Amino acid sequence: MFSFKQFSVQQDKTAMKVGTDGVLLGAWAPIHHNPFSILDIGAGTGIIALMLAQRTHAEQIDALEIDEDAYEQAVGNFESSPWSDRLFCFHAGLDEFIDEPEDEYDLIVSNPPFYSEDYKTENEQRDLARFQDAMPFEELVEAADLFLSENGIFAVILPYKEEENFIVLANEFELYPIKITRVKGTPNSSIKRSLLAFSRNENTEIEIDELTIEIDRHVYTPEYIELTKEFYLKF
Repeated sequence: MFSFKQFSVQQDKTAMKVGTDGVLLGAWAPIHHNPFSILDIGAGTGIIALMLAQRTHAEQIDALEIDEDAYEQAVGNFESSPWSDRLFCFHAGLDEFIDEPEDEYDLIVSNPPFYSEDYKTENEQRDLARFQDAMPFEELVEAADLFLSENGIFAVILPYKEEENFIVLANEFELYPIKITRVKGTPNSSIKRSLLAFSRNENTEIEIDELTIEIDRHVYTPEYIELTKEFYLKF
């Protein structure tokens, strides 16, 4: 079990454990527009949806998870949280969910699978969670376009090397970047991740910055502490 300040996450059934990527997106995703409804695509343990339940007053927070064990884990984590009345998880793939669009969402988030290389491991669950062919970026952006409300925001975390292509793809669906944060592990390491937020407004000035996680092993930067202090017990 992984304990945060206001909730805990059971992760014994799912291949993808709580990691920095999910915490980053959950803490970073823009909420200045006071979203009423939120969708988390590819929920895993439910960590991002839970963080957004803590950060917002959104009355409808839906999550989507295709893997049965991860789905059951997310449901359990939602039910044991202080926000169980606002959180709901669908056991479905994105393609099934797209077929029956019922709702629009003011905030859509995703920490998508992103190893697009050709190799696979022996663990099918982990492969499903980690490899892009389980949820192609095209399908993800198409879903965001379909479900995003007029003034909504779509936020993702990706490998930095995917940033440029993803922005081009989003533009094809008339989704435009409003905020980009590039993430480094340490001051001297290369940029590993990109946090990207999109809206339907083409004329928004893009806010671009950089975030370094650690100064040294387990010595966190003031910026990272500031971003995540409402969640991690150690901050």
